[in-house]
Amino acid sequence: MTRRFTTLSMTAAGLLACAIALPAAAQFAKPEDAIKYRKAAFTVMARHFGIVAGMANGKIPFDAKAAADNAEIATMVSKLPYAGFVEGSDKGDTKAEPKIWTEMDKFRAAASKMQDEMVKLNVAAKGGNIDTIKAAVGDTGKACKACHDNYRKE
Repeated sequence: MTRRFTTLSMTAAGLLACAIALPAAAQFAKPEDAIKYRKAAFTVMARHFGIVAGMANGKIPFDAKAAADNAEIATMVSKLPYAGFVEGSDKGDTKAEPKIWTEMDKFRAAASKMQDEMVKLNVAAKGGNIDTIKAAVGDTGKACKACHDNYRKE
């Protein structure tokens, strides 16, 4: 029953995320809406990646199923924030560096690199081997950090 509920919940979350992501850019009435959207998506992604990273670093007890479930969610959500980087959303309550909008191709490439690493983490987590997960967490973390170093204000 619990596994069925979890599977159903994850499927529903995935469908909801896809439904939101595709038309998201058209839904932003104001630039601050786009900022709120991308911040929320990054928060959700970071939370689920953080659980897997915590397991990989020994800060959270390893649970193969929880690692796989959280990696799956983080991977899915990793695609969402970038719809919120629309024109005019470079100002306001944001940590986004203004150069994102002048280097959009480079920014999107960095995002794509992170998403690719997140997919690899997802595959590793489904395999259930903590050493493989540790390596994938490291590579994913490096991709996240590279983007933060270049495109996020402190």
